[in-house]
Amino acid sequence: MYHILEKFPDLQPYEGDFNLRMDRYQGKLRQLAGDGSLRDFANAHSYFGFHHQPDGWVYREWAPGADEVYLTGDFNDWHWTDTPLHRADNGNWELFLPGDTLRQGSRVITIVRNRDRLTQHIPLYAKRVTQDWVHQSWCCEVWDDLEPYPWTDGDFRSDEPPLIYEAHIGMASEDHRIATYREFADNVLPHVQDLGYNTIQLMAIMEHPFYGSFGYQVSSFYAASSRFGYPDDLKYLVNKAHEMGIRVLLDVVHSHAVGNTLEGINLFDGTSYQFFHDGAKGDHPAWGTKCFNYDKPEVLHFLLSNLKFWMEEYHFDGFRFDGVTSMLYHDHALGTNFTGLPMYFTMNTDVEAITYLQLANVLIRQVNPRAMTIAEDMSGMPGMCEPVADGGIGFDYRLAMGIPDLWIKYAKERRDEDWDLDQLWRELTFRNAGTVAYVESHDQALVGDKTMMFRFADAAMYDQMGKDCHTGVIDRAVALHKMIRLLTMAAGGNGYLTFMGNEFGHPEWIDFPRPGNGNSFQYCRRQWSLMYNPDLKYGALNAFDRDMIRTAKAYHIFDEGWPRLRWIHQDDHVIAFERGDLLFVFNFSPDRSYTDYAIPVSHGEDYRVLFSSDDYTYDGYGRVNREPISACIPGVEGNNLRLYLPARTCSVLCPVSCIK
Repeated sequence: MYHILEKFPDLQPYEGDFNLRMDRYQGKLRQLAGDGSLRDFANAHSYFGFHHQPDGWVYREWAPGADEVYLTGDFNDWHWTDTPLHRADNGNWELFLPGDTLRQGSRVITIVRNRDRLTQHIPLYAKRVTQDWVHQSWCCEVWDDLEPYPWTDGDFRSDEPPLIYEAHIGMASEDHRIATYREFADNVLPHVQDLGYNTIQLMAIMEHPFYGSFGYQVSSFYAASSRFGYPDDLKYLVNKAHEMGIRVLLDVVHSHAVGNTLEGINLFDGTSYQFFHDGAKGDHPAWGTKCFNYDKPEVLHFLLSNLKFWMEEYHFDGFRFDGVTSMLYHDHALGTNFTGLPMYFTMNTDVEAITYLQLANVLIRQVNPRAMTIAEDMSGMPGMCEPVADGGIGFDYRLAMGIPDLWIKYAKERRDEDWDLDQLWRELTFRNAGTVAYVESHDQALVGDKTMMFRFADAAMYDQMGKDCHTGVIDRAVALHKMIRLLTMAAGGNGYLTFMGNEFGHPEWIDFPRPGNGNSFQYCRRQWSLMYNPDLKYGALNAFDRDMIRTAKAYHIFDEGWPRLRWIHQDDHVIAFERGDLLFVFNFSPDRSYTDYAIPVSHGEDYRVLFSSDDYTYDGYGRVNREPISACIPGVEGNNLRLYLPARTCSVLCPVSCIK
């Protein structure tokens, strides 16, 4: 019996399913690696693609269905069939070009003949892919590391729970344009460091033809997006983050691939089944993309090598795996409500995808034992964050995707007076795995949705965010923005995430340039100047986020897996809990403040308020004092604090002996 079944006895009726999963995993591991390791197996990028040699360049591809393969480009004046590759074993093709026939940056395209049809393709292992904006066409630039990058991060280590700053490089500038890797490194990383986040999660790094896809329709899996700069520019960013003590996660998309043939890997050798399932199974019905065949050894070679490539080439510290729920189920969990354990152990579960994720997690730890992996899974698949050796899938964390959904539901459908604190507490604390909690990621900020701040404030954000302006709408928006963030971070998981700019209540939504908006960058940027404007409230929200994150780190609240509920009163709209040495107290009442409100605590000593959302610094009214508060109340059994709780405020307190 695997350990997961001992840890979670409710899973024991499904022992046969776990045995099947582990048998398939171990069988696939033997098939791929034999007596060796996955790290030794995952080297496709070292063989395929372009590689500079002392006497020229070698280029290799895997195209088993092709009849002929050619390389064309500026080196042969784009004569399509002048430069053929030679067929090797196992569906591989090879070309050697001597001397300086090719140069770093040479523009090339691969031509494939399948029967009587010639098609153009970006090389599968291209490291740099660029677009000709005049002709709207893509091509590969020959790229290899002619000189090693001068990394200085050899002693970087990070074992802290993740406090994640999710970011998109292109929209990180305030200007109406696409920002660069180096601009992000020089301008945004210091902001992240000041806030106290210890992890950045970078979106849209893997090359994608449609900018507005947020990077989730990948075309070239080994190419860092050229929109933001050159490969060395991304390395500069990662190296600088490590120098600041910040780990860097890649938002990796192995759940599907763009269906394009020139820009993507689809139909590269002329067949639909080279990388993907054949027929309808190979098409994602909701996304219009292609679905990988995770049982095929060559596909696993491509994908597993891709993970190793990003870790070794660019020093990424791990991955957030996108679309895991879609991978896990044959129907991609479209419209499925996971109401009980049987739903995870049915014919609908894609065991081949589970095997791939297990292999991926094992490989990642072989490359870097300190690496971190996070699953975007809304289904709550049992064992997602249990070690593979114990029968699990091997992730460290999963995203707590139900939390933002519940916050949005409350904001849209319920009056403040009707917020159910018991339901909120259950959602925040219900977890059987390590989770990363969040109020809003990039998903909640896109067109068709709203950021939480914009949802609360709406049009009032345009003329009522002055520091001296206190209207009912804005006061409520500012107060709830702070409260729900602190509550979510402190109670909702084993880590926390925010999306770039949301920490200071960035107004409006995200809308990428497209024909429907005149290809405008108006809503595809971050207005950092709002945060620095002393006449506006955005800086106060940023300061609250900064002190919230710094406090969580300083007091190591995530060392304790779950918060301890100390008080919850639905009619009063008050909730209080402890985590680590800290006490978190919230009064969600929109109009009732309480004097001498009794909150039970663990320590029988004086407490102090570390900070409160009502502090002037955070655009509050300064009603919560800093004087020591005794936990010993004459005539009252146990340890209790008598607190003043202004309406719509939250405070963090600490025993005096534990203050840092």
